[in-house]
Amino acid sequence: MVIPRFSGVRCTPLLFIGCGAFALVSCRSPTPTRASQQPAAGVAYVGPVSMNLREDLAAKSPGVVEVKHGDRLDILEVRRRLVRVRTVNGMEGWADANLLLSAQQMDDLRKLAEDAGKLPSQGAATVFEALNMHTEPSRPSPSFHQIPEGGSVEVLAHRATPRVAVRPKGAAFTKAAAKPTASKSKDSKKGVALLVPPPLPPALPADWEQMSRPRASDLPDYVPPASPPAPSLDDWNLVRTKDGAVGWVLARMLYMAVPDDVAQYAEGNRITAYLAIGDVQDGDQVKHNWLWTTAASSLQTAEFDSFRVFVWSKSRHRYETAFIERNVTGFYPVELADVPADKKSATRNTAPEKGFSVVVQDKDGMIRKRIYGFSGYHVRLISKAPVVRSDAPRATEVVFGKDAGSSVPENRGNWWRNLMRWRPGR
Repeated sequence: MVIPRFSGVRCTPLLFIGCGAFALVSCRSPTPTRASQQPAAGVAYVGPVSMNLREDLAAKSPGVVEVKHGDRLDILEVRRRLVRVRTVNGMEGWADANLLLSAQQMDDLRKLAEDAGKLPSQGAATVFEALNMHTEPSRPSPSFHQIPEGGSVEVLAHRATPRVAVRPKGAAFTKAAAKPTASKSKDSKKGVALLVPPPLPPALPADWEQMSRPRASDLPDYVPPASPPAPSLDDWNLVRTKDGAVGWVLARMLYMAVPDDVAQYAEGNRITAYLAIGDVQDGDQVKHNWLWTTAASSLQTAEFDSFRVFVWSKSRHRYETAFIERNVTGFYPVELADVPADKKSATRNTAPEKGFSVVVQDKDGMIRKRIYGFSGYHVRLISKAPVVRSDAPRATEVVFGKDAGSSVPENRGNWWRNLMRWRPGR
């Protein structure tokens, strides 16, 4: 038998090709991100617009896969604030628990968008730089959408929250995900000893009251400590984008899109809502009459402290104030309203009367919806109706048509309800 010889010039290329193929096969590591069949310990959802799942626990670990807001993730392991998750495609990686949402939070976010569709717009606003939308009116809450520079949104609601460093609720699911395991180490026996109640502390001496005197409050020059200052507040607005995304943004980053020739009368106050209440034809130009609400400072529970009506003067070609009321406690929503026809204006052949409504707390503490009629330069109060303000956790709403001062028995007829509405002073 003749043994082939692999030496010589002709066999050298084959030897190099074989070694190279062996090196490639041996150096290629299996994909570490492919999922095993480990059962999931919980479910989470991606909070930010997008984020990368890391291959390891280290912050500088390379990214495995990019996930988008709302993507479902299976929780496999929890290491303090880091969570190992698995995507629906079977890719595994590590993520920060603060950037994840629980199933309940994701349902609340969907419900927020659904409820926001029923809220009237309080005016359009623009942003001069990119602005993040948050799931809750809190700085640490996850941001799931970004409004681009120059983007426009509709303002829907308002809330003022303390500016404190609160741990976001996005890590709430980690408690449910972590499964307690029974430890079989030697230290487990020592843990039983900790269950024995400690000895009782020694009793107080009989004259403990005399020993504690004189107290600081008994001294003549005692000055009680000053109460701690109230925490600073952040004003947040619930906004809706053109593509239907709903979330919370810092109110100071929004600029209400009121014309400059009207906004110049803000006097340093912040415009919180506005709407057009009729048009004026001045030559070849069409000008709007405006109603706006303003706030001098951050209001904890209210949305505005003043409202004002501007009309366009044809003779002076500028905006003038037709009505203003200051030092009020007002709430959303500010809306257009239907008003009954005024017989006097009909006989004078004047323009039909427009109407708008504001929700204001009166001096007696009752919150009422006021309806005003507007025609030309004349603004008149038409009616007041008590309302019940419902501060829902998702959005600020006002429920109309309910009597906050008295309850109507169910066995009464419609005549009784009409009589209750007709009472003077209501």
